[in-house]
Amino acid sequence: MEKALRFLTSGYSADVDSVLNGALFTVDYNEMVIVRDIDYYSLCEHHLLPFFGRCHVAYIPNGRVIGLSKLPRLVDIFARRLQLQERMTNQVAETIRTKIDPLGVAVVCEGTHLCMAMRGVEKQNSYTITSAMLGAFRDNARTRMEFLELLKLRAPVMGQQFDAMTPAGVSCLDE
Repeated sequence: MEKALRFLTSGYSADVDSVLNGALFTVDYNEMVIVRDIDYYSLCEHHLLPFFGRCHVAYIPNGRVIGLSKLPRLVDIFARRLQLQERMTNQVAETIRTKIDPLGVAVVCEGTHLCMAMRGVEKQNSYTITSAMLGAFRDNARTRMEFLELLKLRAPVMGQQFDAMTPAGVSCLDE
């Protein structure tokens, strides 16, 4: 039991800078970067029951990008704590904003909360969606909508191509 709880709360002792491990790269790229469908597992701080789901993270670089594998690692750091989904969503977004100073950051988390499913209201099919939109994602409706539309696209089967990667007429930072 002790070993399990140490693992489930290991985010408290994790050092963000050590996890990022210098994986910040200077690059001339200012279009949206998205890592989606990041599985996470956490514990509700109120009931000590699990909540779990998927997190989608996007940012628009401002001269620097972060190693792609570091985004799921950041989600894990904040999920592996006694947590609220709302706080976790903001912590992921704020950490990316602080560490790489992008033009914008967007984080959407979807979660199933066992504290709602197996006790209390007992609604097994409900889930919660939280979002944090910073910079260009907050200030520019077109940028925000492009991100949300791209989340609707399903990932291709290996060897197949997307029919339409980006909706026509939508660009990352127009207007």
